[in-house]
Amino acid sequence: MARTTDLQTLTGAIIHHALELGFAAAGCAPVTGSSLPAHRLSMMIDEKRHGTMQYLEQQQNERNDPALLLPGARTVLSVALSYNQPSNEQPSSGISRYATIPDYHRVMRDLLEQLLTYITTHCPEPVSSLICVDGAPVYEKSWARHAGIGTTGNNTLCIVPGCGTACFLGEILLDIDLHCPPHKAEEPCGTCTRCLDACPTSALTAPGTLDARRCISYLTVEHKEDFTPEEEEMIGTHLFGCDICQDVCPHNQNAHTPNHPLLQPRKDLLTITPEQVLQLTRSQFKKLFAGTPIYRTGLKRLRRNARAVLNNRKTREVTSKE
Repeated sequence: MARTTDLQTLTGAIIHHALELGFAAAGCAPVTGSSLPAHRLSMMIDEKRHGTMQYLEQQQNERNDPALLLPGARTVLSVALSYNQPSNEQPSSGISRYATIPDYHRVMRDLLEQLLTYITTHCPEPVSSLICVDGAPVYEKSWARHAGIGTTGNNTLCIVPGCGTACFLGEILLDIDLHCPPHKAEEPCGTCTRCLDACPTSALTAPGTLDARRCISYLTVEHKEDFTPEEEEMIGTHLFGCDICQDVCPHNQNAHTPNHPLLQPRKDLLTITPEQVLQLTRSQFKKLFAGTPIYRTGLKRLRRNARAVLNNRKTREVTSKE
């Protein structure tokens, strides 16, 4: 009984400290006995719905067994970081909200390192760990569900109470036990299909099923090749990313958790135009976008996106005059 009480106290203190650091939610789940969606990813790859994201084909064993990433892993600590933005700070530039703020990879890792320091300081035994931020082969949304902090919605994004889908996920793998009571995953969407109905390219082929090859976010962020005429038409006026399936989600319309103080939007990115993008030199691009998610995509692809947006605008203007 004392051991259980000690674990409960330690776990409660860790979760409390995570919230003090500004995470919108935090929880944990045991590695053993937690089911993972290996079949769903395999099906996506078999059907080629992952497009050119070859990294999804790699390290499948590690995704399915965190102990291959961290020998002896026993617990996954999952956190959510909000990037909700006030209505008066929404971008009009065709850039997704998450890309107008400092690069969440750096912010998330720094906060998780602070949380890990707290864990190693307060844990009575030595701790081995691995911080995972986006690029690690981890089923982030599944671990968030097992940890009780969020559930995947029909738009394939994790819905966190109070945050909606405007949040980033991160994990710390630990080789220690924590108090991880089982959580019953609530169905967040019911009969709602607003995201499927609103997607202009029908990338959401069914509730919880995405064809990335038709997703505007994938095309403008991940896709490395030149656009085909069909792909160019699909991105419409989106310069980088897409928020449509999030904009129509009732969970986002009712979200009340503010963005983390370190994720304030860059006002100079809220109104940038495709014309301005095409005029950027490499040094200007680096100065403007360094420290943001857009910098990872590079000037070449951002210019590709800008040209497509301008072409689509011209096509719409001609069509409207006919």
